Amino acid sequence: MNVVDSSGWLEYFADGPNAPFFEPPILDLKNLVVPTLSLFEVFKRIMQQKNETPALQAIAAMQQGNVVDLNATLALDAARLSLELRIPMTDSIMLATSRSFDAVLWTQDSDFKDLDDVKYCKKKGLD
Repeated sequence: MNVVDSSGWLEYFADGPNAPFFEPPILDLKNLVVPTLSLFEVFKRIMQQKNETPALQAIAAMQQGNVVDLNATLALDAARLSLELRIPMTDSIMLATSRSFDAVLWTQDSDFKDLDDVKYCKKKGLD
């Protein structure tokens, strides 16, 4: 199973330099877990940068995976991870969702770079 964090989705939709890194888990729809938080973040960002039509198209593509709602169990697991790893709320929700499915988290967020259950790719252009 795979979870692609929001930065990975945005990179993929923008055809950025790291898009090829995120393409395999995104195209493996039967093993793709999509946290609802990713829907929020991707929709909001694309709305800011473009308009509603491409934002809705992105969400439609994302919803081809297994969309997972934030529930009480995930929220509490995320809170524990946030405290333990000293990571922000959104990152902890992504990680908690990923771990609840024994999935790999695909990201370019450096908060995750040293975790075993994460595939990390450094964002191009950042040193």
